[in-house]
Amino acid sequence: GHSTLFIEMDGLRILTDPLLKRYVGHLRRQVPDPDPVVQDADVVLISHLHGDHLDLSSLQKLGREKRLIVPRGARTYLQVKRFKHVEEIGEGESIDLGGVTIVATRADHAGRKLPWIPYVQELGFLIDGSHEIYFAGDTDLFDEMADIGQAIDLALLPVWGWGPTLGPGHMDPQRAAQSLSHIKPSAAVPIHWGTYCPIIVEWFRPRFLSQPPLEFADQASEIAPDVTIKILDPGESLQVDELIRE
Repeated sequence: GHSTLFIEMDGLRILTDPLLKRYVGHLRRQVPDPDPVVQDADVVLISHLHGDHLDLSSLQKLGREKRLIVPRGARTYLQVKRFKHVEEIGEGESIDLGGVTIVATRADHAGRKLPWIPYVQELGFLIDGSHEIYFAGDTDLFDEMADIGQAIDLALLPVWGWGPTLGPGHMDPQRAAQSLSHIKPSAAVPIHWGTYCPIIVEWFRPRFLSQPPLEFADQASEIAPDVTIKILDPGESLQVDELIRE
């Protein structure tokens, strides 16, 4: 749910932007809690330091010994919070995890800086092993997406957020569908939708909890008909081999 994904590839278990709790400020989780298997991750990727992507209490549930890969400039902040194994990475840089390479990619997601958290460059990640998976983190559409990866099997793309409107630095369903013509993946899964909602707004069951991935799939069928779209409810899983083109 949201930007939290558990990826198993080539013997490595990767967790992205873990958000594992029921409440995040004024937001309440709308779906079941994550499977406890996420705590077995070998490495955690943090795309940026906004509160719905970097949550300290969620990281603490995973253990302070967990290996974290974070944007350059975030290590000292997390070390002060007593996390033991924090590695920084910048756009265009890579870390070899033994058969799987993590490459930091650009993201276009400038947002409000909180006074007690350092500003760092937002990132996406290319996870390159027996498959090539692009985790966009949180980003708007940008032309250089065409330079990400050589043959991406699966793109994990944000299509909304947690409220009725989107601020700058986000993709809505149409812009996420347009990104497919840049990235040219074999398959795509929409993420960053339907997991959290403001506590009062949830009473009205707003459309943004369910419609963004459907709108994304509809737009993608027109813009990038060769890309297989798979919508996963939070907690569902898939096998990449079953989606990619021959």
